[in-house]
Amino acid sequence: MKLRIGTTQLRSVHLFAMGGLILVVAALISNASRARNNSQPASSPFSPSCHLILTSLGGEKPIDREISQQQKRILNGSQSVPDFERLGWAFVRKARSTFDYGYYKLAEQCAVCIDSIKSDTPEALLLRAHVAQSLHRFSEAQALASQLTKLRERPFDYGVLGDALIDQGKIHEGAAAYQKMVDLRPDLQSYVRAAHVRWLTGDLKGAIQLMQLAVSSSSPNDPNTGAWAFNRLALYQLQLGVVQQAMDSCDAALSLQADYAPAVLTKARILLASKRTAEALVQFKRAAELNPLPEYQWALADIMHMTDSVSANEVEAQINQSSEDPRTVSLYLATRGDDPERAVQLAEQEIKNRQDVFTHDALAWALAASGRTTEARNEINKALAEGTKDARLYLHAGIITAQVGDQNHARRFVEQAQAIQQMLFPSERSLLQTWRKRILGSR
Repeated sequence: MKLRIGTTQLRSVHLFAMGGLILVVAALISNASRARNNSQPASSPFSPSCHLILTSLGGEKPIDREISQQQKRILNGSQSVPDFERLGWAFVRKARSTFDYGYYKLAEQCAVCIDSIKSDTPEALLLRAHVAQSLHRFSEAQALASQLTKLRERPFDYGVLGDALIDQGKIHEGAAAYQKMVDLRPDLQSYVRAAHVRWLTGDLKGAIQLMQLAVSSSSPNDPNTGAWAFNRLALYQLQLGVVQQAMDSCDAALSLQADYAPAVLTKARILLASKRTAEALVQFKRAAELNPLPEYQWALADIMHMTDSVSANEVEAQINQSSEDPRTVSLYLATRGDDPERAVQLAEQEIKNRQDVFTHDALAWALAASGRTTEARNEINKALAEGTKDARLYLHAGIITAQVGDQNHARRFVEQAQAIQQMLFPSERSLLQTWRKRILGSR
């Protein structure tokens, strides 16, 4: 089957890195630290580099049992490359389901153990590349994945390569890698990339069609990937305005993986769009408990301000102190009008490593908040260059173009943001209404 991820109407193709619209690096937390403090005895037949991954981490979930069984298999004498590879990918799945990024470091350590058996194997290279991509070490991931594709031609090798390229702003090269993936195997993994190419180049309905193909290919044997795909479909459907379909897709994601934080957050957003504010608040709180990163906390603080400003302020204090996800913190600070210089610093820090449209948008928004409107206009133009139809991009573009005196473009952008305002956080919706009145009133 041949599936072209672009169309003749698209100027270019562009897909965000796997792991969701919004995939970020958390601190290396509890489990990896605990494992480091429980090394094997001095008489262990394993090299010191392998002690960490063979330490029992406990847990009762199926993935925990899988990890334990694979560890026991290796400890009992089965020490082949496939044994360490299977353990490495089990740690990857654990990292995805728990948002504990220490498990990615354990997966990376499995690659070290593979290298101790045989150096430069494709198995170790793929593990390293995927971990580097997941931890936002994009140039490293690109180098590893490029080396891998020279050794063999497997679909996911090209997927990781494309992910790393796209996050560095290398649009055409990334699209070519994704197309190779689709050509080799049209399945869930390649369909979701094709879907996001369509979305990021402005074809929402095409993205939904391809994502529906993706979810139809999902398997209960891989609930995390299926949940991720259903959640992305729900967000597309929410943007299209088919709220009940969005809720059905979100529920499907949660049926595959209960307490899947991105889907809980999406459900909260759908409930809020349906004006079911009390129910939305419950889901926003649960999402932030499951994954207390700035994006989740920002959404929670926004809705808490409607009923409990004291608690909202406490959540916002956590965002201000966060060292995680600098791009979202920058966006938050610029939206609030707090510490614009720090917002610029964080966005500039992120743009050195990640040059996608959303990072250009974050930098544009921070520059605008600090009064550097000419520079902001240049950056927002880069953010809009792929034709992405995104409410936040439109909101920022409308305000920035108004600030530089381009009222015609400002009116168009704020109306585009208004048409899909359900995708904005409450504070952003309020900002949109303020500026929309100001801009439209200037006619």
